[in-house]
Amino acid sequence: MKFRDRDDMEFDPVPSLKSKALRVNLNEHIYGTFAEIGAGQETVRNFFRAGGASGTIAKTMSAYDKDFSDAIYGIEKDARYVTEARLKSMLEYETRLLEERISREKHPDKLFFSYANTVATIDFAKKYKGHGWLGIRFQTDPKEDFNEIIIHVQFHENNAGLQQITLGTMGTNLIYGAFYQYDDAKVLLQHLYDHLNSDQVEIDMINFTGPVFKDVDNRLMSLQLVKNGMTQAVMFASSGNNVLPANELYKKNILTLRGSYRPVTKVNMNMYEQSLDLFLKEKKVKKEKTRVIFEITLSNLKSEGDIDEKDFLDRADLLGSLGQMVMISNFQEYYKLVEYFSQFTAERMGLTMGVNTFIALFDEKYYRHLSGGILEAFGKLFFRDLKVYLHPLKDPDTGEIITSENLKVHPRMKELFKFFKDNGRVVDITNYNPEILDIYSREVHKMISEGKSGWEDMLPPRTTEMIKEKRLFMPAEA
Repeated sequence: MKFRDRDDMEFDPVPSLKSKALRVNLNEHIYGTFAEIGAGQETVRNFFRAGGASGTIAKTMSAYDKDFSDAIYGIEKDARYVTEARLKSMLEYETRLLEERISREKHPDKLFFSYANTVATIDFAKKYKGHGWLGIRFQTDPKEDFNEIIIHVQFHENNAGLQQITLGTMGTNLIYGAFYQYDDAKVLLQHLYDHLNSDQVEIDMINFTGPVFKDVDNRLMSLQLVKNGMTQAVMFASSGNNVLPANELYKKNILTLRGSYRPVTKVNMNMYEQSLDLFLKEKKVKKEKTRVIFEITLSNLKSEGDIDEKDFLDRADLLGSLGQMVMISNFQEYYKLVEYFSQFTAERMGLTMGVNTFIALFDEKYYRHLSGGILEAFGKLFFRDLKVYLHPLKDPDTGEIITSENLKVHPRMKELFKFFKDNGRVVDITNYNPEILDIYSREVHKMISEGKSGWEDMLPPRTTEMIKEKRLFMPAEA
């Protein structure tokens, strides 16, 4: 049995923070704890101010001192405090304490919850903008297991006081959404920004777990973050769980392959394997510190109109089955992607691309919005320790193999191209398989979607098996 408001009250589509907190407070079934570290008790403040909090709040605390925090929640392996692991320790501890101290026999209808955040706001020197984790563990049925929503945020305001208010606002939205919008995770996600905007705070990771979210695919939630402008890029592991880019990319060497992967072909895998081999041979690159990213841009997902979620998940499933980490980004221009990575690392980076894509980099129309035009873009692109690994192209008309040695760019761009090539920034992939250069993802996809045969040998064996097994990209009836 799911519990709602006792009077089944009607509320505005976007109620005020006070209205949200009051609605939670007046629900006689909701009862739980607040634990907030690092930015004051800004979330629970909204519930105290709304009134009626005595029926909702079992306990509120803020263990600012590190020794006190460790004594309560334990010491994390990395000895850090603003981490997902710390947040989960807080949620687990507070939930366990709640169940130990509040009798189920005495309160059989109570919906328990534990809300927590661990945050570092902007420092005095304004060198670090501030970030944090917030989450809630909650019930919608007293007889069911707990559900959980975990969020990571990046603050964009340049004032600690404003960041605290923003945190309190999002925390209140999260608690309200957990109890009143849990049946539609997309709606819940959108309403996390009630009374906020992306200029104030960015959500760059979110994960939903628990019985009420059993049908929620967290990769789709990642996609929503980019689609809704809540962040510019998201990442998820081969397991399908969303991961925090900052954690995965911090001080790492990064090799990125952009593509449609609709589906993953033998060409894609050859580009990956050969460019990775070249990348790992670089003096500054260590295998254990290297991350390979398969990137799909939002514009690619929208290339045929609205985003087809099944089509997106089919691509993600294929990449996941190959053990790859996937990024969805809103970076149409490569220099923006490199700037994004540069937030996390100063180590060497690599971009793997085909000749056609590389030639398109020298088209000035993509840089008209920059005051310095293409020179500014290339300055941003190659200012970092970056190399481009170039996969050859087979001319469909002449059969000629096109590499950096014989490709043609616009006459005005010849010297620019020559400058970067002569400085070793462009590296040809020479150990390629000439027999697969005629394979194109769009043609393979067309064959699969039309129920034709002959595409199987164009893909890695595991990909072919998975497409057949799960009927990916295939017509509804065949």
